[in-house]
Amino acid sequence: MPPSMTKSSANKLTNGDVFHRTSNGKTSSRRNGFVKNHCLFQQPQQKNRRPSENNHVVRNASLYNKEFVEQFEETPLLVAVLTYVGYGILTIFGYLRDFLRHWGMEKCHVAREREEQKDFVPLYQDFENFYTRNLYMRIRDNWNRPICSVPGAKMDLLERASKDYNWTFQHTGKVVKDVINMGSYNYLGFAENTGRCADAATESTHHYGVGVGSTRYEMGNLDIHEELEQLVARFLGVESSMAFGMGFATNSMNIPALAGKVGITIYIYFSHAS
Repeated sequence: MPPSMTKSSANKLTNGDVFHRTSNGKTSSRRNGFVKNHCLFQQPQQKNRRPSENNHVVRNASLYNKEFVEQFEETPLLVAVLTYVGYGILTIFGYLRDFLRHWGMEKCHVAREREEQKDFVPLYQDFENFYTRNLYMRIRDNWNRPICSVPGAKMDLLERASKDYNWTFQHTGKVVKDVINMGSYNYLGFAENTGRCADAATESTHHYGVGVGSTRYEMGNLDIHEELEQLVARFLGVESSMAFGMGFATNSMNIPALAGKVGITIYIYFSHAS
C-alpha cells in the first residue's frame, strides 16, 4: 500500500504553531492536535462524542491494558533439556565426522577446491559450513520439496529418496497427492490456476496485454493504473496516491526521490516489512 505524503514546507506562525501544507497549498486541520515548539499537543475531547469516536482517535482503548496471555503452551523442562542435549551430541559427532573426512576415512560430499587452487586464500572459514554439513544435512529432506502442481492451498509433491544421508536425492516416480501448502506465498489465491483470480487474470491479459504488470516507465501508463490510484486515495481519505510495485526498491528508492530532507512521510506499519 503506498504511503501518504505531504509536501515538505512548513509555515511557522507567530504564536509558535506549525501547520504543514498539503499538496493543494491548504493548511492541514488542527482538530486532532497541533505542533508547538516541536511538541505535539492534542486537542481536548469534545463532549458530544464518545471516546471511541473523538476525531477518529481511540483514546480509552482497553486492548493494551489487558494482561498478555501466551497462546502456546510452555515448553516442558524435560523437552528443553533433551533438545539441548541432542544438539550437543550432534555437534560432537559433527566434529568427529569432520576429523574422519579430513584424514580421508569418510567421503566428503562438500564442494571443494581443485588441487591447483588450494594455495589461494579461502573464501570462507571451514566452521561457517559446520552446521550445514553435520546438522542440516540430516534433516534436509524436510525442505525444498519438489512439486508437480500449482502452489495453491493444496499441492502434489514428488516423492524422493536418498542413499547418502540427504546429500543427493533420487525421485522414486511416486506422487504424494493433496498435501496442505503451509510454506508458499499464495496471497489471496493468486497462485491458483482456477477460480476468480485466474479468470480475472485471463480477462485482463486479453484486454491489456502482458505488460500491465510491468512499470509504467517501461510499458506506459494505463487507465487501470489511474483507477487503482483513485481507489486507494478514496479508501485512505487523501487527495491522491501513487501506486508502485511492492518491494524493497519502493521504499529505498522512490520515497527519497519524492521527499526531501525537511519532508514529512507518514508510513503505515502494516505495509511491506522492508
